Amino acid sequence: MKSLAISLIILTSGWTSHAAADWTEARCDIYPKGEDQLLEMVPCTFGQRQGAVTITLPDNVSYDLQPVGDDPGNYHDQNGEPAYRQSGLGDEGLIFRLKDISIFVYWDTSALNPEYNPDMPYSTKDYDATTLLRCGMTSSSEMETCPAGIMRMEDNQASITVTSPAGNQFTINFMTDYVNATSGEVDARMEGDTWIVIVNGKEQYEVPLAAIEGG
Repeated sequence: MKSLAISLIILTSGWTSHAAADWTEARCDIYPKGEDQLLEMVPCTFGQRQGAVTITLPDNVSYDLQPVGDDPGNYHDQNGEPAYRQSGLGDEGLIFRLKDISIFVYWDTSALNPEYNPDMPYSTKDYDATTLLRCGMTSSSEMETCPAGIMRMEDNQASITVTSPAGNQFTINFMTDYVNATSGEVDARMEGDTWIVIVNGKEQYEVPLAAIEGG
């Protein structure tokens, strides 16, 4: 299933209209349109065929998206309403903006396990959202995940408190004109829809735009 999800990521990054039919089990985070508070997190099925997308939620709720025009990412749903695919999750998944909701499709389904609580010690009681960030040492090619809590601000700004691979807690601030951290020197750059943040030349963190901007 992991290799299938990876192949879907490759396909969707270019989103060729002649792709063969394919599907994968995924996790769908549902947000009310224009809001950043999670409505629900559910298991879902993601499928695509020749540019068309099908997202199936529990209780057989399904969204069938047909491509419109020549611009990738533009669709209409089964009711003829406009829908859009957006970047923002990096290799973690895809975002679809529908009439009344936004669906964040994640390939990793582990968070659906009721005993799975990877974001500790962070919770939505104290933060606008929690997440896992890809992280690691710059001296190593191996990456792991670091839990983080997100406090969002106006103008797509955010402060993200993260626990480092060494277990140290600090905050990365994503402001309009700069990125800094409470733990030292920061080198930050954008790669696609993901911030690559190097702290003190030793630790690397990957922060998708969706984590900063929300739903």
